[in-house]
Amino acid sequence: MNLLVIKMKGSFYIILGIFFLLSCSTKETQKQDTQASTPSSFSFTSNKDLGKDKLSDYNFFKGDLADLAANENVHPYKLNSALFSDYAHKARFVQIPKGKSANYHSTEVMEFPVGSVLIKNFYYPNDFSKPDSERRILETRLLIHEEKGWKALPYVWNDEQTEAFLEVAGATKSVSWRDTDGKTQKINYSIPNMNQCRSCHLKDGEIMPIGPSARQLNGDYEYAEKGEMNQLEYWKAHGLLSNLPNENIPQLVNYKNENAPLADRARAYLEINCGHCHRPEGPAKNSALHLMASVKNPAAWGVGKTPIAAGKGSGGLKYDIVPGKADQSILTYRMESTDPGIMMPELGRKMVHKEGLALVKDWINEME
Repeated sequence: MNLLVIKMKGSFYIILGIFFLLSCSTKETQKQDTQASTPSSFSFTSNKDLGKDKLSDYNFFKGDLADLAANENVHPYKLNSALFSDYAHKARFVQIPKGKSANYHSTEVMEFPVGSVLIKNFYYPNDFSKPDSERRILETRLLIHEEKGWKALPYVWNDEQTEAFLEVAGATKSVSWRDTDGKTQKINYSIPNMNQCRSCHLKDGEIMPIGPSARQLNGDYEYAEKGEMNQLEYWKAHGLLSNLPNENIPQLVNYKNENAPLADRARAYLEINCGHCHRPEGPAKNSALHLMASVKNPAAWGVGKTPIAAGKGSGGLKYDIVPGKADQSILTYRMESTDPGIMMPELGRKMVHKEGLALVKDWINEME
């Protein structure tokens, strides 16, 4: 009898031990699952794990930070056709490690060496009729090329315009300006968080730059020390670019240039505002809409194409583009909406780009 009790007690403790081990294992698994599901950009206890706390710590600019006066190894540039961001102006710079250079590519963004930094400052002039007068800088976005790939960091400027601080969660800033018609405009400007930065810059699942391709940089820039000069030639002369061909360099038109063909302007607009997502390697590839300007097949960029899982984003319309009928086209329906569940692009704007919308409508209405 006593032996039976001992055996029963032994079995009980064995079972209890097994239960304890399983419980610990389950808790550990749950802990690991929770850690895996937490966005990596928000799992750090300090900004120092991501990048420098202050923009000035990078030493990109000399003198007063708000002057954006580039240091010797930092170079300004602009794009032929720039992304619309609620009418914000941008001041772009690139820093490439000394002794290294970007590699020319005829169709894609140039291949930048590890250590390169793309610097984009977003600001509003107080008066748009005087764009070089007083301004307010809201944010600076950095794309830093590390050994493991590109990293996107948002820096938010203080109201005193003396410093910008790393804010992984982004921010919202109230801003007002006088437009070219003399009317006061005001919005709550959204500065994206790190995950939103990543979502726009994904290509084949990896963060990549969007703007600085040869086609976008093949244009003139007014340099302080050199005067007007083709940007690609400037990059080559300063050791920033390798393997630049002597001829047949592609060029994307400036969609604001009314002297350029209407179709070229509209396609350039759609590429920079939509093509980084709507391409086979982009996060919107499942839409089967390919909006890079180099695409030749009209069906690929929406003509007569039915939407795929557009939901209420279709507005009850049947085709992405209906030739001659912009008001019956899903493309323009989504461009003129500010509903988060409808509008395209879905990030980076709270306002309708009236000029861009008019351009794309004119293009569609002229189609046969």
